Amino acid sequence: MKRRYSSIKVEPPGPRAKEVIKSDEDLLMQSYVRWLPLVIKRGDGFIVEDVDGNKYIDFNAGIAVLNTGHRDSDVIDAIRRQLDNFIHYSLTDFYYELAVKYTRKLLGAMGYNGKIFFTNSGTESIEAGMKVAKGFYEGRRNYFLAFIGGFHGRTLGSLSLTASKPVHRRFFFPMVPGVIHVPYPYCYRCPFKMEYPSCGIACLDYIREWIFDKYVPSEELAAAVIEPIAGEGGYVPAPKEFMIGLKKMVEEYGGLLMVDEVQSGFGRTGKLFGYMHMDIEPDLVAVAKGIASGMPLGALIGRRDVMTLPGGTHANTFGGNPVSLAAADKTLDKLLGGLIDNSAKVGSYLMKRLGELQEKYDVIGDVRGMGLMIGVEFVKDRESKEPNKEVLERVINASFRKGLIVIGSGVSTLRLSPPLNINVDVVDEAVEILEEALKESIE
Repeated sequence: MKRRYSSIKVEPPGPRAKEVIKSDEDLLMQSYVRWLPLVIKRGDGFIVEDVDGNKYIDFNAGIAVLNTGHRDSDVIDAIRRQLDNFIHYSLTDFYYELAVKYTRKLLGAMGYNGKIFFTNSGTESIEAGMKVAKGFYEGRRNYFLAFIGGFHGRTLGSLSLTASKPVHRRFFFPMVPGVIHVPYPYCYRCPFKMEYPSCGIACLDYIREWIFDKYVPSEELAAAVIEPIAGEGGYVPAPKEFMIGLKKMVEEYGGLLMVDEVQSGFGRTGKLFGYMHMDIEPDLVAVAKGIASGMPLGALIGRRDVMTLPGGTHANTFGGNPVSLAAADKTLDKLLGGLIDNSAKVGSYLMKRLGELQEKYDVIGDVRGMGLMIGVEFVKDRESKEPNKEVLERVINASFRKGLIVIGSGVSTLRLSPPLNINVDVVDEAVEILEEALKESIE
């Protein structure tokens, strides 16, 4: 069938791709898990071209990083202008105006009375948040509440919070002590075998009655750390009532609430940040990925009275790199200039189209998400909800062969996170490919 956007000339992986993959396996440590044998040569908007000339619709965006799309011309111009001035001069030891300008703009867009610490990645932003929380209480509070299914990074501190897959933690015990894991509000797979909303948010009651009333001293809670929309755990939005209740509980105990917006931030959900759907104001916000259109940058955003670590207690060399900040500044302009609204609008259309597929195919158990952060969960049957990992893997690979890049999340969920500049025509072609791949996968 003739495609408007995708074009497969050579069955992937083609000969050039195979050469690169072979060299990669020889030269790079293979601690990565590659979803697909894709060797990218060029990206343009929402299209990716591989080294063999195949063109794909990108519904991955570098794992929710390229929110403005590949090679946005305005972002590239901003990067070039900064390159003509200076490339690096550590913000740890000196000052530059762009850091102040961007911080003021971002806090203004958030409507947030806070301060920012710049990092290089989401993992570093989480690590900074843990130190800020401990430092705020001057070492008197050392417990962290985290959630089963959550992903916050792979360095030892952030890994202590992560509870997404056993492989992430294998070989690395012991980690940072004092982290308590509780069930995430994954309503489609409620660990308490209840139904939302009639459950009355029982998972929140569990935290109070079985964690803090039984063995964790609430007066020693430094922070609860949660993804408003679980990323690696299956693209699962937490119910608004849960987030409101969690914030209230943490405040009652005198601790802080840190939201991990690394994957859900910067317009991905149809608002600037995911927590903005949930009528809460967190004490700390960890961000990265979509912040700078693919340039390495992250940040910890926090309340003014909380961001109080004294000089010398935390720093880095490359955090707030001026070239990355230039990209972030222009990225924010693009997001506020229409891409966030487009994420909400096109995301709603994509949800509708996926809902139509759900009505036709029983292997689709759940379709969920916000904006252009959408999960499609495959099951063996809708009554048992047994995860169907085999169909997930087949759909991912069949979609790739047909010209669509998608990857998985959780056990059996298809993760859809395209650039925010896509339109309904792109969605239609992507869903057409998905349906073809699904039919092929269940035959």
